Amino acid sequence: MTLAPVVPVLHSEWIKIRSVRGQCVALAAIVVSTVAFSVLMCATLGPEDTAEAGFDPVRASFFGLNFGQIAAICFGATAVAGEYRGGAVRVSLTAVPRRGLFYAGKLAVVGLLALAAGLLTGAVCFFAGQAALGDHGVGIGEPGALRAVVGCGLYLALITLFAAGLSALLRSAPAVMGILIPFLLMLSFVLGDVSESKGWIDFLPDRAGQQILLQDPSGPLGPWTGIGVLALWVGAVAWAGFHRLSRRDA
Repeated sequence: MTLAPVVPVLHSEWIKIRSVRGQCVALAAIVVSTVAFSVLMCATLGPEDTAEAGFDPVRASFFGLNFGQIAAICFGATAVAGEYRGGAVRVSLTAVPRRGLFYAGKLAVVGLLALAAGLLTGAVCFFAGQAALGDHGVGIGEPGALRAVVGCGLYLALITLFAAGLSALLRSAPAVMGILIPFLLMLSFVLGDVSESKGWIDFLPDRAGQQILLQDPSGPLGPWTGIGVLALWVGAVAWAGFHRLSRRDA
């Protein structure tokens, strides 16, 4: 299989993203918001907090992830839904008639950019957060620490692709944000509080994916199986988005 038709598609998708200021701002906000809130949280933890039996110094470094994933959702949603404003997708499909190639190229560029931002976020959050914890901080060699840094990048990339796939399905960035932001930030916590049988709650995308950030995960999912469950959610939504793109008029 030759890469000749793939490279121009990837390049064109990269140009689209970098030429839209709002998408660049959303991508940068993933890093800035996650790091800022994570360091603030670590800096404000008192001795009574760090002395608790369940205190996880590794997870504390990623407290701001809940804010960073809002920016990730915005980035993924606008990168795809922007194609449906003013009929821009018709121009894109004229240039790239193979819809599968067009869709795969867009998701690949969006996902890789989110992964790069996520890995940078994970590294800065960990080292800055542990420095803010002072004597209670741990090093990168601590069990689960390096895994959490890499996992932060994977989680943010997958959440971005979740939003991108849903945008291809709904064709509306506001609709995607209105669904995903409450779903990821509130639903699992509310259900976890009211559900008598909480095992299935662990299979919701945010709960499953964030297992990789815990130094000692508990529950039915481990760190990598949790990321695998999140990836299955993303795959299902991405497939649904492609089905609509391939079956419906642009």
